[in-house]
Amino acid sequence: MKESYVNLINIRRQVFAKIAKMAYDGTDLSELEKSSFEILPGEVALYRDSIFRERAIVDERLRLTLGLDVRKPTDYHRVTDGISEADVDETQFIEPLVNVISFACEACPTKAYNVTDNCRKCLAHPCTNVCPVNAVSIGKDRAIIDQDKCIKCGRCKETCPYSAIVKYERPCAAACGVNAIESDYLGRAKINVDRCVSCGNCIIQCPYGAISDKSQIYQLVKALKNNNHIYAIIAPSFLGQFGPLATPVQIFEGIKQLGFEDVVEVSLGADITTLREAKEFLERVPEEHPYMGTSCCNSWTIMVQKLFPDQYQYISDSASPMVETAKYIKNKDPEAKIAFIGPCISKKLEALREDVKDFVHFVITYEELMGMFVAKGIELSEIEVSKEIQDASTLGRGYAIAGGVAEAVKNTALKIDPSREINVEGASTLHECVKLMRLAKAGKKNGYLLEGMACSGGCIGGPGTIASLNRVRKAVTEFKNQSEYETPFDNDTIDEKLRSK
Repeated sequence: MKESYVNLINIRRQVFAKIAKMAYDGTDLSELEKSSFEILPGEVALYRDSIFRERAIVDERLRLTLGLDVRKPTDYHRVTDGISEADVDETQFIEPLVNVISFACEACPTKAYNVTDNCRKCLAHPCTNVCPVNAVSIGKDRAIIDQDKCIKCGRCKETCPYSAIVKYERPCAAACGVNAIESDYLGRAKINVDRCVSCGNCIIQCPYGAISDKSQIYQLVKALKNNNHIYAIIAPSFLGQFGPLATPVQIFEGIKQLGFEDVVEVSLGADITTLREAKEFLERVPEEHPYMGTSCCNSWTIMVQKLFPDQYQYISDSASPMVETAKYIKNKDPEAKIAFIGPCISKKLEALREDVKDFVHFVITYEELMGMFVAKGIELSEIEVSKEIQDASTLGRGYAIAGGVAEAVKNTALKIDPSREINVEGASTLHECVKLMRLAKAGKKNGYLLEGMACSGGCIGGPGTIASLNRVRKAVTEFKNQSEYETPFDNDTIDEKLRSK
């Protein structure tokens, strides 16, 4: 999506900027009814069959950005219905987090195998020979697949020497590793909330922009205007997100110009989490637990809890870097309110947990942060700064890339106990995470440290990112290597008791 879904990105950014500007300017929310006309002026549709449909979809995006529910197309509701609930300076959030705007969905056909013009009606007919249910036959011009008989096994596709058979699948369903995408009575996508882990991959894969998550931009901006103790904590994947000319220091200063008291790297919390998980692994595996899973990716832990509940006890008890960073700030400033900025929408759910909500008060993505920059007219590359950032270690900053968490925990554990042999294995994408957990449940990963990341490539591929994965990976790698701390043990910012063996 970051590379090619430009039209959708522009619409999303305009919506985020509109809501943020309304909050900064103190605009009455009753003006929301005009917003879709301001975002999509004129009477000629740009993307769909009707300008009225386009505006109706933008209206739902505006509501979701305020944290409100999507309206049902079968019921009459004004755009501003429930608006008073959103007009506050604290998180006002009602699940579900991920929502389908039903009248934006084009009811894409579900998984199927189709024969293309590449078919040459070859003499061997391997496609008909391998089909276990006789769903493939040879027609006048090409092979034919009877969709009523087809069981979607894919054998015909695999055996075709001309690659004439292609697999077709809904982009949102293909991206969902937990099979949470279903269909409603009109064939439109519907999310099974009992299976959904709020990873957001369906959001970035839908080419119609029919799926979106709820935001806290408006409430955060109101809080920034009313409170002088709001701190931003930013995930290590922020590098490269805001253009090649914006340096890390300029990004931090730009965030302060939005009204934040200060900005702290979440990599600092990653160092703390690394130390805790390293000790936990050494103490518990294999004596108490057969293996240990890391705790950093919230969608990974929710997936284990929902699909492998008997294995959930083997996920680390350590708090995530987001929480550890927030706790560090709260210890220094008990009055602090803390906003997490990162690539992940699942963190919005993590912040609602009973053991987290007193530490993390708002969660926004990089994409939403960009909307705030646009609303305030902040151009990061033009900000003049001179100081450097030294909050965290090289290992802590590496959490953003798949494999970085396990590498940090393993290296730290070996510093504590060099005699241990530690095997690690990681998975990025929920499809791979599910496979890994099946192996772990079967006893094939005993003694291992397992790292699960719901997004391809790790956090740098999260749904809230706004730059290509390769660009961010390069920027993160360069930034982490600039740290004056190699490991958490070298970071004097962390309390001595945490660094003790």
